[in-house]
Amino acid sequence: MTSTASSTDLRQGQAPPDDERPSWQRRLRRFGYAPAGGAPGGDVRDRLVPPYAEPSPRLWQVLGAPPLLADRITRWSAWGGPLLVTLLAGVLRFWNLGSPRAVIFDETYYAKDAWALVHRGFEVNWDKNANDAVLQTHGHLSIPLDAAYVVHPPVGKYVIGLGELLFGFDPFGWRFMTALLGTLSVLMLCRIGRRMFRSTFLGCLAGLLMALDGLHFVMSRTSLLDGVLMFFVLAAFGCLVIDRDRTRKRLAGALPADADGRVRPDARTADTLFLGLRPWRWAAAVSLGLAFGTKWNGLYILAAFGVMTVLWDVGARKVAGARSPYLSTIPDACLALIMIPVAIGVYVASWIGWILSPTDGSGGYFRDWAATAGKGGSWTFLPDWLRSLWHYEHEVYEFHVHLSSPHTYQSNPWSWLVLGRPVSYFYESPSPGTDGCPADTAGKCAREVLAIGTPALWWAGCAALLYVLWRWAFRRDWRAGAIACGVAAGYLPWFMYQERTIFLFYAVVFVPFLCLAVAMMIGAIIGPANSSDTRRVVGATGAGVLVLLIAWNFIYFWPLFTGTAIPLDQWRSRMWLDTWV
Repeated sequence: MTSTASSTDLRQGQAPPDDERPSWQRRLRRFGYAPAGGAPGGDVRDRLVPPYAEPSPRLWQVLGAPPLLADRITRWSAWGGPLLVTLLAGVLRFWNLGSPRAVIFDETYYAKDAWALVHRGFEVNWDKNANDAVLQTHGHLSIPLDAAYVVHPPVGKYVIGLGELLFGFDPFGWRFMTALLGTLSVLMLCRIGRRMFRSTFLGCLAGLLMALDGLHFVMSRTSLLDGVLMFFVLAAFGCLVIDRDRTRKRLAGALPADADGRVRPDARTADTLFLGLRPWRWAAAVSLGLAFGTKWNGLYILAAFGVMTVLWDVGARKVAGARSPYLSTIPDACLALIMIPVAIGVYVASWIGWILSPTDGSGGYFRDWAATAGKGGSWTFLPDWLRSLWHYEHEVYEFHVHLSSPHTYQSNPWSWLVLGRPVSYFYESPSPGTDGCPADTAGKCAREVLAIGTPALWWAGCAALLYVLWRWAFRRDWRAGAIACGVAAGYLPWFMYQERTIFLFYAVVFVPFLCLAVAMMIGAIIGPANSSDTRRVVGATGAGVLVLLIAWNFIYFWPLFTGTAIPLDQWRSRMWLDTWV
């Protein structure tokens, strides 16, 4: 027997007929718009927590695999596939990691700052010839005493310094941790993609694409901060995706089932159910605090991800049948706000070495400001270390906002997606028979480390982003919205600082989301599981050609990613755009 109340609740999860929809929705249907609410009927559990896709039985028949073996392969592939992709990424990133044996690009700052930070707790002023001394003495030199003015928080440098403590103050040591985090980020992306797309294949494909991206590859082999920032941002995103799944599973488990065992919407449950303390959301806040503690643009990502996770809660309660999904999400939003003080607390804690340094002028830069130049004022009730830290942060903010010194490799963010102006980290012109230049080469060779994405991947990514935006706007696909949010949070803020000196390698923070977009587009090219055999074969062929093209492109540019010496003519043949030189 079904009561009137439960009949009303059933209708909460159903889409209204076309003639009851707003006119703008009816007009947009011709472009593929699918309003939220879903198709009538069905099990709400499958909409809240969709099942994972499994390989077609026809695949196992073709391979001649018995059912038991097929089941084991399917289960093992959930981790086996990502681990194989990660192994490939790790081999590529750790191969000859100490080459070039030089201090390349901004390693001149972060490698030495990291070494001072893990030994003194704050950065110091190094001699102008320190780079040569580090390489000649294999890092066995004394650390200066004078504090240095630096403009980035300490987390990324602590990460780099950990590798130096383990493997020494040399190129391999200061690149080890970025290579490790770059490799682990591929594993995370495989698992995140699998969870989002409910497909092990598409998850592994997203990870493989990132493993073959030139910008991610170069940043994984260079001790700069942006690769560390990317890792913590991706970790936070992964924590929020797990939190989304777990809370929706909790919501689905609380909903009533009908006589046939199908879970149905229920307004009372959807409006009032407490979704718990959300430990994965707290983990995301810690990761975002570490991101913020690496570079300040992590703040924009904290704000974007906070809004995104609240909107996910709204969508879950709406699917579950809530009459007022936005009002019922207010407790969840209040808990989400806790992410802000947690992230800020992690950020402040990352300055512990500077905070504990001496206040007699021999400690960190500006550590004694509150007791000297900042003595007095209306905020003297605060601890001196906090006032000094706030002054330091204000000075750093002024530096970042007004940084406009021209640089040879600076670029406008408008050009990033098409790789308009990459950054040369290292360049030499060895003579034949030296530094890897073949002895029979006519003329000199070129040996360069160029921070540039794999062109085929990035140019395909431009089309993929358009597909993602269409999918989000017209199909209401949360996965597309999440990918778009990740790209926007890491990309769009730079448009506010177009007068500032900025570089293409800042874009590495949204490379994982670009790879997810391309993987999602490739999934659409292959086609849905219920497509005809002809459609699937044609789609799989097109998708395979695209992936092979990206892989070939990565191999073709390999010498420019690794600093391998090649004849000058071969180097010129890889300069596809004039702005790459």
